[in-house]
Amino acid sequence: MATLFKDVKYNLNSLIQNIDLGTIGLPDIQRPFVWKDTKVRDLFDSLYKGYPVGYFLFWENANIDGVKGIGTDVKQKFANLLIVDGQQRLTSLYAVLKGQEVIRENYEKTKIIIAFNPLENKFEVPDAAIKRNPRYYQNISDLWQPNINIFKVIMDFVANLKNHIVVSDELEMKIQEAFMRLKNLENYPFSVLELSQEIDEEQVADVFVRINSEGKTLNQADFILTLMSVFWDEGRTNLENFCRDARLPSTTYATPFNYLIVPKPEQMLRASVGLAFRRARLQYIYSILRGKDLDTGLFSEERREQQFEKLKIAQAHTLDIQNWHEFIKALKQAGYNNESFISSNNNILYSYVFFLIGRIDYKVDLYELKKLIAKWFFMCSITGRYTGSPETAMEMDLAKFRSVETAEDFVVELNTIIDSQLTSDFWEVTLPMDLATSSFRSPSLFAYYASLNIHHALGLFSKLQVKELLESGLRANKSALERHHLFPKAWLMRNGITEQRDINQIANFALVEWSDNIAISDKEPKVYLSYYQSRFDNDVWQKMYYWHALPENWEEMNYQDFLMERRKRIAKVVQKAFEKL
Repeated sequence: MATLFKDVKYNLNSLIQNIDLGTIGLPDIQRPFVWKDTKVRDLFDSLYKGYPVGYFLFWENANIDGVKGIGTDVKQKFANLLIVDGQQRLTSLYAVLKGQEVIRENYEKTKIIIAFNPLENKFEVPDAAIKRNPRYYQNISDLWQPNINIFKVIMDFVANLKNHIVVSDELEMKIQEAFMRLKNLENYPFSVLELSQEIDEEQVADVFVRINSEGKTLNQADFILTLMSVFWDEGRTNLENFCRDARLPSTTYATPFNYLIVPKPEQMLRASVGLAFRRARLQYIYSILRGKDLDTGLFSEERREQQFEKLKIAQAHTLDIQNWHEFIKALKQAGYNNESFISSNNNILYSYVFFLIGRIDYKVDLYELKKLIAKWFFMCSITGRYTGSPETAMEMDLAKFRSVETAEDFVVELNTIIDSQLTSDFWEVTLPMDLATSSFRSPSLFAYYASLNIHHALGLFSKLQVKELLESGLRANKSALERHHLFPKAWLMRNGITEQRDINQIANFALVEWSDNIAISDKEPKVYLSYYQSRFDNDVWQKMYYWHALPENWEEMNYQDFLMERRKRIAKVVQKAFEKL
């Protein structure tokens, strides 16, 4: 029976050599590395003890022979084996044996340091105590460096140890054997399952799931970035540099830093593919990177080069810092000026795709485009458009634009989709129902907060705007605005309302300054309301009632009636804010 794989034997040294030669497509070691050092320590402990540590799953790469790299990377080589499973494990082994730095998830560069105690055959991640302990060889990476003299290493270690303890001949022999056994880990045998280049990426994912004992699914994004490392390493590096720079502000040069999202490389890649190919599903990115025709399923070197050139152009626009910040302005224009208002990063990234399509492909006036994208993002956020099945929803949206030819048609199509979602029934029925929840992560609640920004509303009982008090980047021991129970929890419980879901309905909350929240404590509205009313003239007080959706004489209302009426009023405040956009 023909199989779609072959079982190949490697030792650790041959794996490392094949990575160095470029035969095995381990992405550049300078990639975010997620394993903790303790896990690497345990891996080497298992190798040392001769335990099995699992297999590697590789996939033969199609159409690589004699092909030049995309772009100008002179160092780029095409691997004929791509790593499907075991990348972190192989990266750990490579980084330790080669003594190379890895980049952590926070993009800080560090080396994986593992110490070895040959007296007890024990591995540790060195802390301060171990670093002072002469029983430990401090960094096992040294043992595999070029021109290392293992016998001198052993002699020096024993000589230093003798300054601290008595070393018998028997113990010295034990130490020598332990070091030689550790050094010989480079001969540790591994089994590698090499999948045939004839199978497609869906079959690869299926194989991964079926043979993985932990029941994990193949991380598509990681594997796609692996493909980028093989075919266009410069492109992946640019993605990661952008995402690294988005983490911290700079006073010396322009960066993508903002207070709404810290993007990941695969998210920015999605945006580039959306712009270039009007596609959202990750499976299409596989095909693009491997030169596969989406209709026939056939591979072509020429097609791969064409698709990469198209992707390169799109990615340059996607990572353009000016484009990025103009888009961020559109989100703020929609009232979303705080990262805590964002219920799904997909809403941001997919909205960015439409911003780029409008700006790059249709040359929509930037002022008008930002207004349009503000409306689009507001709609996506309040309806949770890209939270359930985001790829499916985005594929359907992008499909509507494949036949759009002009800027006017682009604007009309986006507005048509928005209008089809935010109907009168949505404002009058759906939104009030969505507000009947105690979830503080409700998209409808975040839309209300965004609406208060659009209205330039004051915080309840405050003379400062919500926008000022909830500005991103402000940090203090107390939040500038806090959620305040309009009918306090203790008062409700004294009056027979004890269910947390009823007490914590979002219609029972308003944004007040923390000092007022503390002062109100558990007082009932009839007690505290008159005090705060005295702060404001009647005109401001009436506006405050409108912004915060408070019915007249609400403090006298039945609690459940109050909740129902306030939900309707919150929905009306949100609708009017959207109309302002």
